[in-house]
Amino acid sequence: MVDFVEHGAPAMLVDMACFLELEHVNVARGDAMVLHDVNLRVEAGEHIAILGPNGCGKSTLIKTMTCELYPVALEGTRVSIFGRERWDLTELKKRLGVVSPELPGKATLKTTGRDAVLTGFFASSTLWPNLVVTAAMRARADEVLELVGATGIAEKPVGEMSAGEQRRVMIGRALVGSGDMLLLDEPSNALDLAAQQGLREMLRRLAQRGTGMLMITHHIADILPEMERVILMRGGRIVADGTKEKLLTAPVLSELLGVPVRVTEEDGFFHVW
Repeated sequence: MVDFVEHGAPAMLVDMACFLELEHVNVARGDAMVLHDVNLRVEAGEHIAILGPNGCGKSTLIKTMTCELYPVALEGTRVSIFGRERWDLTELKKRLGVVSPELPGKATLKTTGRDAVLTGFFASSTLWPNLVVTAAMRARADEVLELVGATGIAEKPVGEMSAGEQRRVMIGRALVGSGDMLLLDEPSNALDLAAQQGLREMLRRLAQRGTGMLMITHHIADILPEMERVILMRGGRIVADGTKEKLLTAPVLSELLGVPVRVTEEDGFFHVW
């Protein structure tokens, strides 16, 4: 793999403008080591795509960022999120907007679109009776519903929505209480072509408004024109980190994916066949 590491060197100073610093991070799941010596720095407000084949460790990397998984305690290992190495997880969830490819839980399925967005303020699955929703929260939820193109489904139960509608509401939920960083794990999974196109258009609008975005994907077509930085993963390692022009090429992607591919670019989007 051609190595174009431009951003990945470990940083020694705490920087509040930095979203994430990983230094010599190794993560195990069960008896298997899934991430190997990962070094990564992500600035707040960056738009980044992390690309790699299935099983390369992309989702494990996201779970490490959200403290769902922890690195193996080795000398030199360091994880800093928003300039801090220790977090109350409830507070961290309020600053991180995470959108997973998993279906909403049973409680969320019975919740309306507007209320599902409001749960983002509380990191809860539904609006439980003990939660107090303020007028300011409702106003923010309405603003976010408009941003993600979901005002028309605000009163619709999440369980009656299409996959594309559910994804919009879950992105709204991730955004409502956090303007710091949006983490997208395979956002186009289970969406038809029309829903994929609508999702990409909506995400572009958010990126253009300044929302920081880190997207995990194995679909090259998901990489937005606004995402100038691409990180390639294989075998639990970051194997390249650089610009789209350097990394989204036929030789590099053929080596990454293990099959010969061709690459074209149209209107800022890259396509592989």
